[in-house]
Amino acid sequence: MWSSVVAKRLVTGMCQASWRPTVTGLVSSRGYRGDSPEDTRGDLIEIPLPPWEEKPDEPTNIKRRRLLYESRKRGMLENCILLSLFAKRYLNTMSENQLLQYDRLINEPSNDWDIYYWATAQPTPDVYQGDVMDMLKEFTKNRNQEQRLDAPSLEYLEKESQ
Repeated sequence: MWSSVVAKRLVTGMCQASWRPTVTGLVSSRGYRGDSPEDTRGDLIEIPLPPWEEKPDEPTNIKRRRLLYESRKRGMLENCILLSLFAKRYLNTMSENQLLQYDRLINEPSNDWDIYYWATAQPTPDVYQGDVMDMLKEFTKNRNQEQRLDAPSLEYLEKESQ
């Protein structure tokens, strides 16, 4: 009984002593490397991605299915929701040229945040600007104030195939 009380006081005293420099305002020698002016960022690794390739011989129905899947499986939830709802609404009515634009838009940029910001706030690079980007920008305005909290279920695909 007494040994546990003594051990608790000893540990508590050691923990309080280790926190004292922070409490008294002393600056720790540790810091975030990105805050350091002499950070060369040499520890960052650039992961090469394979270049986007157009698939000219891909049948249109297969391309639509692939693009639907790729619209749903993004690197960030915001794009998953935005692009999957956009694909549900427009993918089946897109022309071959629009499908190509959409394929390039969602697969060529290496950063999903770029796509999100182009659709919502920032100017779009000329290579991605076109009918599909205009449709996506209009879709993101959500003028009908639809509730867009999750990607759509895939039940609508079964109804369309019947």
